[in-house]
Amino acid sequence: MLTSITEGILCCLTGKTTNVVLPVESSDAGPADGFEFVEVKPGRVLRVRHILPERQATSVSQPEQGVSIHCKRKITVYRNGQLVIENLGDVLHSEILQCQNGDVEQCSTVEVELADYSTAPSSPDPKPAPPLPDSDQQRPAPPPRRRRRKPKRTVFIDSERRITSCKGTHSDVALFFIHGVGGSLDIWGRQLDFFSRLGYEVVAPDLAGHGASTAPQIAAAYTFYALAEDLRAIFKRYARKRNILIGHSYGVSFCTFLAHEYPEQVHKVVMINGGGPTALEPSLCSIFQLPSCILHCLSPCLAWSFLKAGFARQGAKEKQLLKEGNAFNVSPFVLRAMMSGQYWPEGDEVYHAELTVPILLVHGLYDKFVPMEEDQRMAEILLFAFLKVIEEGSHMVMMECPETVNTLLHEFFLWEPDISASKADQTATIDATVAPTVATEGTTEETAGAPKANKPLNK
Repeated sequence: MLTSITEGILCCLTGKTTNVVLPVESSDAGPADGFEFVEVKPGRVLRVRHILPERQATSVSQPEQGVSIHCKRKITVYRNGQLVIENLGDVLHSEILQCQNGDVEQCSTVEVELADYSTAPSSPDPKPAPPLPDSDQQRPAPPPRRRRRKPKRTVFIDSERRITSCKGTHSDVALFFIHGVGGSLDIWGRQLDFFSRLGYEVVAPDLAGHGASTAPQIAAAYTFYALAEDLRAIFKRYARKRNILIGHSYGVSFCTFLAHEYPEQVHKVVMINGGGPTALEPSLCSIFQLPSCILHCLSPCLAWSFLKAGFARQGAKEKQLLKEGNAFNVSPFVLRAMMSGQYWPEGDEVYHAELTVPILLVHGLYDKFVPMEEDQRMAEILLFAFLKVIEEGSHMVMMECPETVNTLLHEFFLWEPDISASKADQTATIDATVAPTVATEGTTEETAGAPKANKPLNK
């Protein structure tokens, strides 16, 4: 603590920040233990752990199979801020990860009305009916006339997506792991080792200023757009035909960006404690707006706060995990610039609703950074999303419960839809509808005419 205060005072006097992160090896050197250094821009070098499993050269690539899913959606934004989503294509069951294969059902027009977190009413009326006066002789007022709402923006999505099982033996599959603020690629250590042993090609970069990547001393180097372009370069360098993106916290926003930019190459996405589908905007009243020298003096307190909020338990094991994962070990300048640079107005609810890739949402029950309601909101907005809650985990759930997370992710990688069961159910429904032995006519109309709505989320 005394050392941090002394270094903070020197930082204020000299105007220079300490603990500048620099690469330990040159980018021209060969990879050591899977580590490489990639120059994404002149003078901007990122450390990347790239593990390419050894495969037999004579192995024949399997033909692409899987199931073709019809992705059709109408997204309407009204002038009062209300968002209405109509799912007109196939809908995947929420129990998709409880069996080897999930099934698909044909969904008729289902209208989902969604409002902001702060607005509870979902009625399309422009204003509620006025209260009646306290008079026994006053007749009730007629219902208010509904004005036809004019949409501010309408987006139509109509495409086909083939979803396949991604195995470690497939040479056209690559896994990308992206960490968040204050982390490093080392937080994915258990996941990288697990999936590389299964034969998957894994790629995990250090964001600028994190881990062993270079740390430019300019705030503009840590905006969302600057970091997104870094990851675009990494993705284009290592991408295969079918790529799976796994993001944690702030890294989820970069996964969303890449999935939106490269819909044909991104096959599946995993979002771990990523929050709701809202546009990024930095907080002006945050402690991270303080000068870097003051943040350096407060670094022990910030590290303890991160340990307390990021882990369900705060014991010696968690402290060791934090040390091994090289988490929250960045300079105060980088930390301040990262928090101030989280500005991404394009990443709103409509941006997320346009995604057609299957997405697995993983949430730690004791997460104090991301509320459960935000991930639930994300599951409602996305087209193909499945929310799974790990009861023993918190914000750093992949470090706290690595076996559970690895099993869940592997099951999602191997999953592909199965439409055979849904076709059989549709045939049985048609036979029951036209059969003359139906109990009553009203029951037949209710069964055959009611639209199929999305099933509730499986938490």
